[in-house]
Amino acid sequence: MIVSLTMVRYRKRYIPFALLAMAMHRAPMKRQRGCSFWQLVGSGKNGTFSLKPDWQQWGLLAVWDGSEAFDRFYNDSFVSRWWNKFGCEKWTILCEPLQSHGKWEGKEPFGSANIQGHNGPIVILTRATVRFNRLKNFWSNVDEVSDLMRRSPGYIMSLGIGERPLYRQSTFSIWNSLDDVKAYAYGSKEHSEVIRKTREEGWYSEELFARFKPIACTGTLNNLDPLKGQIKLDEL
Repeated sequence: MIVSLTMVRYRKRYIPFALLAMAMHRAPMKRQRGCSFWQLVGSGKNGTFSLKPDWQQWGLLAVWDGSEAFDRFYNDSFVSRWWNKFGCEKWTILCEPLQSHGKWEGKEPFGSANIQGHNGPIVILTRATVRFNRLKNFWSNVDEVSDLMRRSPGYIMSLGIGERPLYRQSTFSIWNSLDDVKAYAYGSKEHSEVIRKTREEGWYSEELFARFKPIACTGTLNNLDPLKGQIKLDEL
């Protein structure tokens, strides 16, 4: 199993086609051979977790049977050709699941892997469906938690993505090590307090937490390689 996240940036004049793609790409993804799960996602402003959408930046998170299935999609699929036709800037990272807990739209997309003892860079995906009556609680804490994450030792980069505005949200972050992730998640009073609130106040109707080993990447976002000088991965 291989998990891919591809983020694409459209030129401003092509924003209407970016919005159109969110509808048009569903049918071909449903038929894409070797793909067991996929989600078309939007992005917060400048790729962050934000109420303000970035109308130029969009993405696709997908689970593949293996590298051959991903290569077939990346090199010759309707979705990939669409991105190329509109001259989108693209950045893709491939990962292998280490652990996953919870569900995404009632599914366990990353299987039941429980690989212990991983050393080195790690990708963390957190995803939740926020209850409508808890949206205010959720968004009032986002800025503080996001700022804390970006200041944390071992933090490399993150992306705020979502399938639905406001209430179906995910954070995709990359860290130097699992110890750095744990220090951020449980070592700060601010983040521990937010975790407590989510449990006691029942913010989420569904949530998922997954860890991955990053294995390869290619491309740029905003004309920069987000991982350059940070970690070394294979080129696709």
